[in-house]
Amino acid sequence: MEKRIIGIEEKVPLGQGILLSVQHVFAMFGASVLVPLIFGVNPGIVLMMNGFGTLLFIALTKGRAPAYLGSSFAFLAPAQVIISSLGYEYAQGGFVVVGLAGCALALLIAKVGTDWIDIVLPPAAMGPVVALIGLELAANTVAGGTTGANLMSETTVLGDWVVFLVTLGVAVLGSVLFRGFLSVVPLLIAMLCGYATACVFGQVSFEPVLNAPLFQFPQLSFPKFDMDAILIMLPVLLVITSEHIGHQLVTGKIVGRDLIKDPGLHLSMLGDDLSTAISGFIGAVPTTTYGENIGVMAITGVYSVYVIGGAAIISILMAFIGPLSALIQTIPGNVVGGISFLLYGMIGTSGIRLMVDAQVDYGKSRNLILTSVVFVSGLSKLAINIGGLSISGMTLASVVGMVLSLVFHLCDKAGWIVE
Repeated sequence: MEKRIIGIEEKVPLGQGILLSVQHVFAMFGASVLVPLIFGVNPGIVLMMNGFGTLLFIALTKGRAPAYLGSSFAFLAPAQVIISSLGYEYAQGGFVVVGLAGCALALLIAKVGTDWIDIVLPPAAMGPVVALIGLELAANTVAGGTTGANLMSETTVLGDWVVFLVTLGVAVLGSVLFRGFLSVVPLLIAMLCGYATACVFGQVSFEPVLNAPLFQFPQLSFPKFDMDAILIMLPVLLVITSEHIGHQLVTGKIVGRDLIKDPGLHLSMLGDDLSTAISGFIGAVPTTTYGENIGVMAITGVYSVYVIGGAAIISILMAFIGPLSALIQTIPGNVVGGISFLLYGMIGTSGIRLMVDAQVDYGKSRNLILTSVVFVSGLSKLAINIGGLSISGMTLASVVGMVLSLVFHLCDKAGWIVE
């Protein structure tokens, strides 16, 4: 029996929709809250903007591109440089400028089209770039903290392994064995099972929930602008553009729709970058389409924007309802790691699927070399520093792939390539 697919524009009954939305919230929460904690920002304003940004994205893409917008990690390095010297308000100014620059780029793409993507990122390059979105995050699943299981440190105990394996085991087996409605919420069930197991091993404290205020209002702050700070932050535009294109391609493969053409890369980029600009203006952190939620769609076959919109509304409510926000924050890293272990792997295999579907001919040297160099660029831990920005991983692989693809294209046009 094939798993039922819930399409992008398909509505689901309210009760089922709430559970499906909660599944998305659980998947994104750990990583999305980690970024503001690193910056020393109250997570409430970030949760509010994650929800608002997601609803804005859905509106601008006319409900035809399923994506959840969470906190972006791409801004971490330059923002920390700015914060250490000038303060967070000047980092906010950088967020706003980068977001507005991305909006301008989206409008330019609306004019010139997207045919250039096939030249600078053909399937032999885009496949490994997409795979790296998941693969470069793989180590985080077992590195401890709020976003991974504590399996690699001297403090690791049996309970860490048990919670991780219960969560992962239910997610894996549930994805292939569950029937009916259970087949579309295997990750939610896995998280609940992992959470219950964590409670048994004493890894959950409900004290933050009991001490949380019933209602709270996210603290706003407004940006300041400095040219040096802006110049440090501006190179991130390349990072988030590459990431966005990769996410849209892999999501398109999952949902069976060319999202670059429909609703269009210009609209999805506009939604992504406008959300970042607004977030920076009121004191939140930049947003980006989230790989964790792409993985949820890949595993469950639920692509409905109504479900993702529901997750956005829950995120906004969490920003104002203290106990609800505190309850989600009690989810241990061992549970989050068990889920992410599967989600990131699914994103990696989506990149491989992209190459298979495109029937990339590895009998041609250019394709073999292109894929090989892109993979090694992303996985070798090589980093190039430009100002306060360190380019590595998937971003470096994207740049290398673009440059090498363009060189091969020009050589091919000149008739120099012999295969």
